[in-house]
Amino acid sequence: MYYSHYVDMSRLKRETLATVSPWVQYGLREAQYTSVHHAMTEIAAIAYLIGRGYDPRVAHQIVESWEVSETFYRM
Repeated sequence: MYYSHYVDMSRLKRETLATVSPWVQYGLREAQYTSVHHAMTEIAAIAYLIGRGYDPRVAHQIVESWEVSETFYRM
């Protein structure tokens, strides 16, 4: 895989893990009350929205708004 020589991989790793770590911890707690599938779906959706530029808290609120009785229903 090609990486631009302008990318500091160590910094990228630190920033990435620092961003997702709180959400991984949240997902682990969530899985205790729902299911692993549900928790992983929720965290993946939050991470996707963060990657799209949403503030992490807003991303969390959006994904939570998609739940009905701790279940994601397809539209």
